[in-house]
Amino acid sequence: MVMKYIQNIGRSLMLPVSVLPAAAILMGIGYWIDPSGWGADSSVAAFLIKAGGSIIDNMSILFAVGVALGMSKDRDGSAALSGLVAFLVVTTLLSTGTVALLQGIEADAVNAAFGKINNQFVGILSGIIASIMYNRFSHVKLPDALAFFSGKRLVPIMTAVSMLAVSGILFFAWPVIYTGLVSFGEAISGLGAAGAGIYGFFNRLLIPTGLHHALNSVFWFDVAGINDIANFWSGTGEKGVTGMYQAGFFPVMMFGLPAAALAMYHTAKTSRKKTAASLLLAAGVASFFTGVTEPLEFSFMFLAPVLYVVHAALTGLSLFVAATFQWTAGFGFSAGFVDFVLSSRLPLANAPFMLIVQGLVVAVVYYVIFRFLITKMNLKTPGREDDAPEQTDADTTTAGNSDFATMAKEIYAGLGGDANVTSVDNCITRLRLEVKDMDAVDQQRIKNTGVAGINVVGKNSIQVIVGTNVQFVADEIKKIRRV
Repeated sequence: MVMKYIQNIGRSLMLPVSVLPAAAILMGIGYWIDPSGWGADSSVAAFLIKAGGSIIDNMSILFAVGVALGMSKDRDGSAALSGLVAFLVVTTLLSTGTVALLQGIEADAVNAAFGKINNQFVGILSGIIASIMYNRFSHVKLPDALAFFSGKRLVPIMTAVSMLAVSGILFFAWPVIYTGLVSFGEAISGLGAAGAGIYGFFNRLLIPTGLHHALNSVFWFDVAGINDIANFWSGTGEKGVTGMYQAGFFPVMMFGLPAAALAMYHTAKTSRKKTAASLLLAAGVASFFTGVTEPLEFSFMFLAPVLYVVHAALTGLSLFVAATFQWTAGFGFSAGFVDFVLSSRLPLANAPFMLIVQGLVVAVVYYVIFRFLITKMNLKTPGREDDAPEQTDADTTTAGNSDFATMAKEIYAGLGGDANVTSVDNCITRLRLEVKDMDAVDQQRIKNTGVAGINVVGKNSIQVIVGTNVQFVADEIKKIRRV
């Protein structure tokens, strides 16, 4: 049940995730045009960087809206609005300025954790809370005096109230979590190459929560005196040592993750390969050129968590290997091809092209392990989800010229109508339905409408494979329903 819920979150994230690769590529081109000024010396570069950054920098909001929409029972726009409301409430209440006001202190004295409250974890949490409120209150009828706020209008209100409680909890919990991660980073900073490997592992493992920023601050910046990025680019430090917390990311981001994307494409179901390819190709290119990995990582971290743990472990191993052999390169933005080329000529870069050799090995390791685990464990990576369509004539021709309203009426009647149907949803090609009594479903009557097939997936769950026009049939059924 928990795994199914996590996978549902993953599916909900696919909509906002599909936007990220294009944004990452725009930023990468901008940094390529103006590698030193980052837009200060080129209006074209500034235009591209800001355009891409407007999306990448607001991933948390996209996730709040996407999860709320995808996890709501009928994917209504008011759920998405509620996700935004939830995110705005918690990030405003826990912003540095508000916390300073609540604690009666100066903003400079506020715990640094609150400066990082706008993160992916809070975005996803906001979406989940909003979807729960929508599923619970979207059909509640209030007394006549308050009738205007009944149903879907009630959802944003209840979401805002719920986020007050969530904010209260995070007010005390968030600084503890953040400070704990900083202390953890400081503790492992003296372990040399092993410490670099441990850092790499937890850096990736914390990406879903956004808390990797706390860990990064220890190694990349001057929180604990390491300041790896600034020292590497300024030439201040020890050759072969300074840059050890950056170098190992290049083989993973430039080679490992694109190879993982290829493995996911090769293991996608035949009928979904084109859909999977469009996402994975764009995400893989973004990872290689710009080092922006979130579009690719979020495409499988919730759908197949075991793969993400493996990815984190391989990242840690990559940093350990690079640090052990003292191969170093650095980045100003992220560990992609653009930053690799720029940093390879710096004084503290040590045998940087060995990272390319390491990357080729890492690519093979990623591809083999990902492909093996996906097929062996039947993991639901992009193109392999449970609701992926079979390759049938109905998938390409759908319902032909048939009347969707008539088809919907017959399917609904075959399902048992209002007396038996409790939930109606749809994916790309299937109606996903919940019924009270499976024995009351007339499968033959449903098949007579010309659908491609029926799949009973649980005691009360049934899927009707309609084809790519399923949305029209689902809309007609929702018009018929009186529940």
